[in-house]
Amino acid sequence: MDKTAQLICSYASGLKFNDLGPETVHQAKRTIIDTLGCAMGGYSSAPTGIARDMALNVTSSTPSRILGTDSFSSPDMAAFANGVMLRYLDCNDSYFSPGGGHPSDMIPAALAPAAPAGCDGQTFITSVVLAYEVFCRLSDQVVASEFGWDQGMFGVIGAACAAGKALGLDREKMGHAISLALVPHLPLGVTRTGELSMWKGCAGANAAKAGVFAAQLAAAGMTGPAAPFEGRRGLWEQAVGRPVELDSLAGLGQTFAISQTTFKSYPSQIHTQTPIALSLELRPRLTIEDIESINIHVYRAAAGSKDSNPEKWAPKTRETADHSIPYLVATALQDGAVTSDSFSDQRLQDPSLAALVNKVVILEDKEYTRKYPAEFNCGST
Repeated sequence: MDKTAQLICSYASGLKFNDLGPETVHQAKRTIIDTLGCAMGGYSSAPTGIARDMALNVTSSTPSRILGTDSFSSPDMAAFANGVMLRYLDCNDSYFSPGGGHPSDMIPAALAPAAPAGCDGQTFITSVVLAYEVFCRLSDQVVASEFGWDQGMFGVIGAACAAGKALGLDREKMGHAISLALVPHLPLGVTRTGELSMWKGCAGANAAKAGVFAAQLAAAGMTGPAAPFEGRRGLWEQAVGRPVELDSLAGLGQTFAISQTTFKSYPSQIHTQTPIALSLELRPRLTIEDIESINIHVYRAAAGSKDSNPEKWAPKTRETADHSIPYLVATALQDGAVTSDSFSDQRLQDPSLAALVNKVVILEDKEYTRKYPAEFNCGST
């Protein structure tokens, strides 16, 4: 087993509930509740309906519940259906780091095998904290999008650890679960490029599904490549192109990554949160008809233009609109709120809203860029 795999599987198999501390446990409970709320909000969405119908076609001797129903499926398919559900609104938590992402996408991988495996609440919470720690610390070291990959690149590893913890895998089998999750599943960055499709909200769920399946394979005795990270044609050589040193994972008395995540106020991408809040604050001072242009100043990761991101100024799908600062600024100014109703076909096709969207200009503020990701600032002129 290579160095990174050894570090992660030893940590994953050895982590105990008593290692977490009361503050970490409290944050884990808050995160789980927030995630379940997001799932209920996405229950009736079209992507969730598709995923749920597919999951209902699968029966299992280790049944796992599909959230919001009295129905069961296999643990991997339940993880997928539940993951699509919680991700649909784009309101689940975010982790701010150079890589970042939505670590709560992995919670279904902890939840799905927990009941059939007979896990107690302490084991479930530990597996959630574990998934966050692995995903976030890897994201600290590698910005997956810079190499053309999606965030599921590390989500699938965290998901495998979470599912493996629920299944009680020992160190050796945990190592195989990590390898079996990573080697077959490198998601392309096109998931979040251009006009976004339904798959944008399903990619994290697919990582959860793959992580559960990998843990089940390892539990049954399947082996995976011994050096998935440092090995020849492994992750660092093939996908990143350079060696990567995973510094450490949180130990007793240290701060766990789950305590460094951010909850959202609006059902949209994390970079849109402060522009929405700013627009709602400015709205009482403005007359919509008098607006000639709106300049929104943000850090580099949130900046863009009509030339580089034309779809953000004319979104045709909900998935594109909830990632569009111009659309969301215009919606906040016109409606005085951003909710799940802000992305209906009627709103997406509203000519008066489209006219206001086209008045929005997104500009990088270099001081904001310098302070990011410690701060995610926004201003306007």
